[in-house]
Amino acid sequence: MDIRHATNPTDFKHYTTERIRNEYLIDSLFEPGEIHMVYSHYDRVVTGGAVPINDGLTLEDKNTLKTNYFLERREIGIINIGSKGKVLVDGQEYKLNKRDCLYVGLGKEEVVLYSEDQSNPARFYFVSTLAHKEYPTKILPIEEAEPNHLGSESESNKRIIYKYIHENGIQSCQLMMGMTMFEPNNIWNTMPAHLHDRRMEVYLYFDMDEDARVFHFMGEPQETRHIVMKNEQAVLSPPWSIHSGAGTNSYTFIWAMSGENYTFTDMDGVKMDDLR
Repeated sequence: MDIRHATNPTDFKHYTTERIRNEYLIDSLFEPGEIHMVYSHYDRVVTGGAVPINDGLTLEDKNTLKTNYFLERREIGIINIGSKGKVLVDGQEYKLNKRDCLYVGLGKEEVVLYSEDQSNPARFYFVSTLAHKEYPTKILPIEEAEPNHLGSESESNKRIIYKYIHENGIQSCQLMMGMTMFEPNNIWNTMPAHLHDRRMEVYLYFDMDEDARVFHFMGEPQETRHIVMKNEQAVLSPPWSIHSGAGTNSYTFIWAMSGENYTFTDMDGVKMDDLR
């Protein structure tokens, strides 16, 4: 497990490109036959990726979490961004096609990830947060998720937002998770920008061409910086930071939030005049 500590926005003003990438960029999540995870001290969020090949991959890291099993004090959201796969939760099987979401609540002792076709494996992306109450394990195929059509061609941000884990969807303690898909020739996400000082966020960018890039903007509104990101990379967004991006092509991203408030609309808008 890679450990990332919280950072101060005053110090962030002096970071080099290399330092920004080391602190916030999550690279190489999806390696065949392996699980990779990052533990952030922002709201104790764990972000990870798994690509099962020959055998199932068990979700565990007792040395970092200091618990008997991964979900002893946690909940998790899992979205498959690859080919067909399945997840065994204490022996119960849940099949996930591409873009389907599975929520697993507090107290489940064994979570094992499998691919249906070893030559064309599943690619499981997951985000885990602390939990205080058990909610039922639940699967939500993308076909059953409510699409929200937002943006316009004139603003280059015409997109569809699918909300999976939220107050009016799959119930959780504090984890919120969903996916945003862009229409062709639309590139801007989360602009106008916003902040939510009561919770952090993490983005995973995927479904990108090999040479495509997303310029992800972060930092305080008056002190913005950027990270250049490629396919299947994730980025941590502190509560004090904007989180917006523009791509060289259309792309898809998964957003996940954790913190004090459990309301999708809990955000403070940033005026365009305030961006620097």
